[in-house]
Amino acid sequence: MDGSWVENFPRSIMVCDREGKILEMNEKACTVFQKDGGRELTGRNVLDCHPGAAREKLKGMLDNQTFNCYTTEKDGVKKLIYQTPWYKDNEYMGFVELSLEIPFEMPHFVRKSTNP
Repeated sequence: MDGSWVENFPRSIMVCDREGKILEMNEKACTVFQKDGGRELTGRNVLDCHPGAAREKLKGMLDNQTFNCYTTEKDGVKKLIYQTPWYKDNEYMGFVELSLEIPFEMPHFVRKSTNP
């Protein structure tokens, strides 16, 4: 697989380096962040795009290689935001943010483990 599927994946994917510089955004991310500059955000620092507490949270994630996961609602759309470190050859490279639109009511299943 060559990775070209990412560009047209119907959910937002944004990748930054360990300092927070935005390296890549797929087409959906460019659309989501159009008011902020869309594709022109590539090369800018993600920390500059967030105020106060959100900026500090992101800075801590970058510095400590931690993940963050939460839901949010804006304009009647609920999203799951998943931000996680990414690695290349076991070296920390930055983090990836996935933004997925989700239904307000969603089933939750608890599966039994198949391990003895």
